[in-house]
Amino acid sequence: MENNSNLSTSILSTSILSTSNLSTNILSRIEENVAKVMIGKKEVTRRLLASLAAGGHVLLEDVPGTGKTVLARALAKSMGCRFERVQFTPDLLPSDVTGLSYFDQEKGAFTFREGPVFTNILLADEINRATPRTQSSLLECMAEGQVTVDGRTWVLEAPFFVIATQNPVETIGCFPLPEAQLDRFVMKIRMGGLSDAEERQMIDRFITAQPLAESDAVCSAEDIRNLQEQCRQVYVHDDLRDYIVALVQVTRKNRTGVSPRGTLALLRASQGYALVQGRDYVVPEDIKTVAHDVLCHRLIGEFDDIQRSAVITGILNSIELPTEDWKAKR
Repeated sequence: MENNSNLSTSILSTSILSTSNLSTNILSRIEENVAKVMIGKKEVTRRLLASLAAGGHVLLEDVPGTGKTVLARALAKSMGCRFERVQFTPDLLPSDVTGLSYFDQEKGAFTFREGPVFTNILLADEINRATPRTQSSLLECMAEGQVTVDGRTWVLEAPFFVIATQNPVETIGCFPLPEAQLDRFVMKIRMGGLSDAEERQMIDRFITAQPLAESDAVCSAEDIRNLQEQCRQVYVHDDLRDYIVALVQVTRKNRTGVSPRGTLALLRASQGYALVQGRDYVVPEDIKTVAHDVLCHRLIGEFDDIQRSAVITGILNSIELPTEDWKAKR
């Protein structure tokens, strides 16, 4: 019986490793394809892919012209999935996003016309230019993967991945996202700038070519569904689970800290980042790497981004990293 048990465990481990290698191959192909368009954004791309694998959504923030929209479109073109883009403006209505029911005179009945959320990848461009009412139309879609209009509910096809871009709140004509909306994003990622060498490389690449227009799909929607399922199988040691809880608990001292949804977001993002790194198990560095992007925007209070980042840095430095053989005890 013991030999049979060991054999079953060995077969299961081999199967998990094989699936993990397949997922890593898919992620590598997407990353390489995006790199043909985006220069100097390797780490940003990896965090975006980690969020995708985790089944979450991403908010890209930075000043205009830093490549937020291009990155989102490059990722979408790399995946053989349905893609829709919504340009958020102050006059955009919730029904422009989710869809609406209208009276069809030929049929003599009300008909539902699907909105752009009925897709696999939704680019919500400059989301903070729309009113809070329209921003909130995405809440149910992002949290539950469904849309309810006029008392009827439609389930969205998986994968459903929202990539929202926004300009800093100081920009004229912007509405800050509600806290409930921010909490739906597994990560809030800043694009950052380019070095002199990277900017010169960008000029050389784009002077005669159009990399985005020439980009092709390197995977399918089914590949992404399998990837997200594999992400949930990434092993997280008990000590690391306790470490995640400890980090989140400290954020709640003397302030309204990270919500339980944020705790799960940190777990899933760590699993996703481990997968991006080619591992089927999480190490402490995975958690530390994604912690700022997952937790900072969930700190509620009179903080700016610099203060929030300093708080998370202080928490990470105050809690001792566990040490263990992270591949053991599966």
